[in-house]
Amino acid sequence: MSRSRFHFPASTRRAAAATGCIALLLALSACGGGRGGHRAEAPPLGETFGAEDTYSREYPVPPEVACEAARRALLGQGYVIARADGEAVEATKVFQPDSDLHTQLNLRATCVERADGGSIVFLNAVQDRHALRTQSSSASVGVSMIGSVSLPVPIGKNADLVKVGSNTVQNRDFYRRLFDRVAYYLPGTPRTAPPPPPEAEGPPDPVGPAPPAPDEEADAGG
Repeated sequence: MSRSRFHFPASTRRAAAATGCIALLLALSACGGGRGGHRAEAPPLGETFGAEDTYSREYPVPPEVACEAARRALLGQGYVIARADGEAVEATKVFQPDSDLHTQLNLRATCVERADGGSIVFLNAVQDRHALRTQSSSASVGVSMIGSVSLPVPIGKNADLVKVGSNTVQNRDFYRRLFDRVAYYLPGTPRTAPPPPPEAEGPPDPVGPAPPAPDEEADAGG
């Protein structure tokens, strides 16, 4: 029995070949994307680089004046100034919430000139936590009557501070209060103006309260 053959036009054959090549290229690209393709990764520890001005504020004074106000604001809250000039202020404050826990707050204020006048002050606070670790020490005493036997005799304990954690303070209220205190020490503030309330005792909460949701802000504004 003879078999019938179907003859397709040349244009149809070329279209089919092109379709096959496209399918092959798509398959190869899918395989390559699964191995070496770039994947969107989550930001570290929830960092989003949002538009909130948590760490900066503008002042209508030159940078050196703003840094001097920052220095006075920190001195007024018990910070020890390690560096102070027209560009930056570095200060530390020590807390001991528990007998075996030591917390140190390292704060840096950077004053930058704006192109249209005035300055921007950037604040950054890093909180280091140290815990007290004790280790017993002993000495050996030889007893000649019973041979070369050594008996451990306790002579005391050694205590060392060991760093157990470090994090950047992200508490918006903490920075807002500090910026308000910097503004209080700017030239032109009336002497009769009441100072901002003092900081609470103890180290600040590194994170602080969660920001309100957009619908809650709308309800509060309305």
